[in-house]
Amino acid sequence: MYAFQLERATSAADAARHAAAGARPLAGGQTLLAAMKLRIAQPDALVDLGGAADLSGISRQGSSLRIGAMTRHAAVAASAEVRQAIPALADLAGQIGDRQVRAMGTLGGSVANNDPAACYPSAVLALGATVHTTRRTIAADDFFVGVFTTALEEGELITAIDFPIPRRAAYMKFRQPASRFALIGVFVAQRDDGVRVAVTGGGSGVFRHAGLEKALSAGFTPQAAAAVQVAADGLASDLHATAEYRANLIGVMAQRAVAKALAA
Repeated sequence: MYAFQLERATSAADAARHAAAGARPLAGGQTLLAAMKLRIAQPDALVDLGGAADLSGISRQGSSLRIGAMTRHAAVAASAEVRQAIPALADLAGQIGDRQVRAMGTLGGSVANNDPAACYPSAVLALGATVHTTRRTIAADDFFVGVFTTALEEGELITAIDFPIPRRAAYMKFRQPASRFALIGVFVAQRDDGVRVAVTGGGSGVFRHAGLEKALSAGFTPQAAAAVQVAADGLASDLHATAEYRANLIGVMAQRAVAKALAA
């Protein structure tokens, strides 16, 4: 590690002030601290968001569930409110990393980091969530831009995310055994206006699959998902899996997610 300045925010407004002055936000630290130890990231100043109480919490907001950006994965997984309203979201949170990662990692940190194999972005995109920041609100379809890239501007912080409550939803994840990230993860959400399907782990970032959405909107069954030909074009091919293998996994995980949603 190396010398840097550490500020401790006491509120979202305080955090925004430090971030606007150039301090790098520190949420759960599961990615940033590791990057700093390796000198991949070398910020001169950090602002710790852990003391900002108004950035944490879970509450029902009409037909949506609002979760504060600093809410830990373990809290989402254990929340009775989340389990009742969107059990698939609690299930997803419980599958992230290991117990230590779930105890420290945060919703906002994961979504802002936008790792191309992270779990939370698939829930944000499939559920059609709204991301609240210190400056504005951003629709899920406009938020994720590319690898480790989002619509967030310099100094802009996520404060909370609103997740619309679906009719049914489920998440299925095929883990990369060493990292526990998703080799492929598929989140399926059946809403009143149709079905949304988001895929993570496929390559350059989370994305919606139009073919699966169309088929499952017409008939929400595993058989409908199985009938969709998932192309390997644009998917990653690396030492963990070929693009063709990932394409097959997308279809299989989608079928299992639909079956899981129907059984819930």
